[in-house]
Amino acid sequence: MNIYFLIAGVLCFLLGIIHSILGEYMIFNDKRIKGTLVPSKKSASLKVRHLRILWATWHLASIFGWCFGFFLVRIAVDYHMVNSEFMKFIISSTAYTMFISSIIVLIGTKGKHPGWIVFLFIGILLMFGS
Repeated sequence: MNIYFLIAGVLCFLLGIIHSILGEYMIFNDKRIKGTLVPSKKSASLKVRHLRILWATWHLASIFGWCFGFFLVRIAVDYHMVNSEFMKFIISSTAYTMFISSIIVLIGTKGKHPGWIVFLFIGILLMFGS
């Protein structure tokens, strides 16, 4: 078992869960009509259809994070598969994706959103695990 990949995979799951829960609480909670799942209170700067796609995209990011997590945990458990060139490609692509995500969140939020640290740490774990 590769402990670096396992920790990176678990961090992907946790990041996705925290992302969805905090997003619902901090961003979308007051934009929802009571009793509805999808936010639909428009504002002066945001139409209902834009708000709804933002909500969907917000949760898609979490789902994609979980997907990365599933891949990484599976690769961690079956580490003998990593010797193939294809697995090395998957791991390096994922690491670069995490590094780029870290940079985007760092720049986009001026370092105020802690997600960039988690993305960076996941990328580093993947590089150490390779």
